[in-house]
Amino acid sequence: MTGLVELRNITKHFGEAIALNDVNLEIAEKEVFTLLGPNGSGKTTLLRIMASIEKPTKGDVFFQSERICDSNRMQVRRMCTMVFQRTALFNSTVYKNVAYGLKLRGYSKRDTEERIRHSLTLVQLQGYEKRQAKKLSGGEQQRVSLARALALETELLLLDEPTANLDPKNASIIENTISRVNREFGTTVVMATHNILQAQNLTKKIVFLSAGKIVTMGPAKKIFGDSSRDLANFTRLQNVFSGESKTLKEGTSLVDVGDGVQIEAAAKKTGEVTIYVNPNDIILSKKPVRSSARNTLKGKIVEITDLGTVVKLKILAGKTFTVQITKRSLAEMRINIGSDIFIAFKASSVQILEN
Repeated sequence: MTGLVELRNITKHFGEAIALNDVNLEIAEKEVFTLLGPNGSGKTTLLRIMASIEKPTKGDVFFQSERICDSNRMQVRRMCTMVFQRTALFNSTVYKNVAYGLKLRGYSKRDTEERIRHSLTLVQLQGYEKRQAKKLSGGEQQRVSLARALALETELLLLDEPTANLDPKNASIIENTISRVNREFGTTVVMATHNILQAQNLTKKIVFLSAGKIVTMGPAKKIFGDSSRDLANFTRLQNVFSGESKTLKEGTSLVDVGDGVQIEAAAKKTGEVTIYVNPNDIILSKKPVRSSARNTLKGKIVEITDLGTVVKLKILAGKTFTVQITKRSLAEMRINIGSDIFIAFKASSVQILEN
């Protein structure tokens, strides 16, 4: 694959703050590339520079081997599009929202209608054309934003936390759409995320950023192997635990993470390991339930954080677990800080990170 975007010695200052510090990066054509890192690591700034929305303080950006400068910046902008983390839709129909960029670029009515139909089908919103965009759910609004970008059929698609705070259904639709447009249409995708499982599942190449610098870069298998300590530190507040692992007769492993907590993982591993459990994979119940989940723990809710359409709960069950559910589920369960709760998750939801 040939290079589509190249960044050479990119540094970006905002006043005294350094958002990016001497970043060198090359994005190949037709690949899905992930920028992984915590909030404030420089992911969004890097995307905005690739999109020619921001200019670097120092360094050069090349698109298709041509250096971006003031004379060709607008031309490059037409060859890429960016979907922002915070959905910004017009107070009008879904059709008019998706048509906006096409209208600016002068597409005919026939081409506009065809592109809108196709892009809404990709994000599974066919039939929504006449609905008011701002009356849709948060996840549906994010899918409209993605459809608006896809309708332009640009060579480079830039996504800033595309599934942040979305429910599993909408997140799954968006993830499937990303894979499909890359696989079927050869669209190059660069995605910024803090979700390590999403990064692992959607991409083959990852850059891990911290404080504006590249900590490590390479294939997903390498990043999630050799650099597991960086990742463990990055996700230390979200269900990352270390302990001694032993294999069981069933072909799984039992990891003793201390404080009376043992976690079963669907992998054979012995010795000291670090494990990660995705907050979205944990099921909550007020009573113990019969299920195929190998891990069930009783705990107490110690913190609730409002994230918009969803809430994040911290549950003390020997260890502190982070769980993410919708606001509707929270209301229906009638739980609050101090409530007793059971958490359950499958052994297949436990990811073992090599030490």
